Order: sequence, then C-alpha cells, then structure tokens
Amino acid sequence: MATPTDITLYTAQTPNGIKTSILLAELGLEYKLHAIQMMQNEQKEPWFLEINPNGRIPALTDTFNGKPIRVFESGAILEYLVDRYDKDHKLSYPRDAAEHWEVTSWLMWQMGGLGPMQGQANHFKRYAPEKIQYGIDRYVNETRRLYRTLDTHLSKAPHGFLVGDRLTIADISCWGWVAAHAWAGVSLDEFTHLETWLQKLLKRPGFEKGRNVPSAHTVFDNNKLTEEELDKKAVEARTWVQGGMKNDAAAK
Repeated sequence: MATPTDITLYTAQTPNGIKTSILLAELGLEYKLHAIQMMQNEQKEPWFLEINPNGRIPALTDTFNGKPIRVFESGAILEYLVDRYDKDHKLSYPRDAAEHWEVTSWLMWQMGGLGPMQGQANHFKRYAPEKIQYGIDRYVNETRRLYRTLDTHLSKAPHGFLVGDRLTIADISCWGWVAAHAWAGVSLDEFTHLETWLQKLLKRPGFEKGRNVPSAHTVFDNNKLTEEELDKKAVEARTWVQGGMKNDAAAK
C-alpha cells in the first residue's frame, strides 16, 4: 500500500526526470503527476517558473510544517525525499554514518560530472547544427572516462551498489544517464561491471515502475539502431534545441 503525500511531481522523460519517479516508486509514495510538455516549452511558462525559476525539470511541490514548499534540481529533490520520507534508512544512511557522505559524494559527482559531460556529448553528437569533431571527441571521451570511474568503483563493490549494502540515491542519480549511453555514442562493451549494475537495478520493480514516468522509457531501443538511424531520430529534438538556444540568446 503506497503512503499518501501532498507531493506533486513535475517531470518529463529524461535521465534527470526519471530520477525522482524511480525514488518515489522505491519509497512507495503516492504523488500527483504533472507531465511537462517540454517540446511545447511548458517549462518556460510563468506558472512553472514560480516552482523552478531555472525553467528545467524535474521539480516538485509538497507541504512542509503545514506550508507549501518547492524543491528543484534533481539532486536536491533526491536528498529531500530520503531525508523526509526514508526515516528507516531503507535507501539511505544516517547522517552520522560515513556512508552518508559517500552517497553525497557520488551524488555530487553525478550532478557536477556525469550529467553535464554526457549532456554535452549528447549536444555535440546529436543536436549541434554541424558536426564539430573536437566537441564530439571532447565530451564523448570525458563521458567514457567517467563511465570507467564508475566501472572501476563497482568492480570493488561487494554488494553491487555504489555505496554499501543497499540501493541509494547515488545509484538512482546515475542510472538514467548510463541507461542512455547509446544516445551519447558510448558503448558499455568495455565496462562489464557497469553493465551488470545497470541490469541489476533494471530488475527492481521500483525502477521498472519509475523509469516509465511520465511516458515509456525507450532508451534501450537505441542500442539496436545504427548511428545513421540515431541521427535521423534526433532531427525533431535538434530543431527544438536550436530554437531554445536562439530564444535564450535573444532574451533580455
């Protein structure tokens, strides 16, 4: 039986977007869902900017001590949810445990490294109006380096999780990005421990439920496509990305 909450989640089907829905499923929390229409720029509308001034997903609202609260930035949302709703530490560690700070370290590593670098790999590989080989090589290679960091760490993890003996927000924050590796032009063939970890978490009911919010999670289909087919698939998003960049540049 899911636990009732006052949470409303505003999200879309992206590696950052599914972090929150996976954690909510793993915690067994009820919530309201608002699927943000990214391609229609709903995230730029004034009502949403009141929730996230940066105009990005995910974001959530809740009540805290009887008052409305907003939380934005995916890492902050993950920390908020476990701090408030995981009192039994099923998916976390107490703040006075060394593992808590290991989890925080990996979360910051993902937020400051894996996500931005793979995001730039996506941009230069799929969305840039021209193929700039230096940009592609720079960010694809950096993404591979970060994958290697994860793979090496997981090779020494006795329980198959990033930290200790349980799933944590460290794993959840990284999973959606690694699942989308093909879109960034990175193969997992050389990262056997990372592939094992990816598939291990995929078998969890919480991941299966949460990754398909607010729409079907289809990134694994990309593994079957050629580079030419992937580029064709990116055409619509490329136009949207370029339009958004022009609008941002013209904004006053």
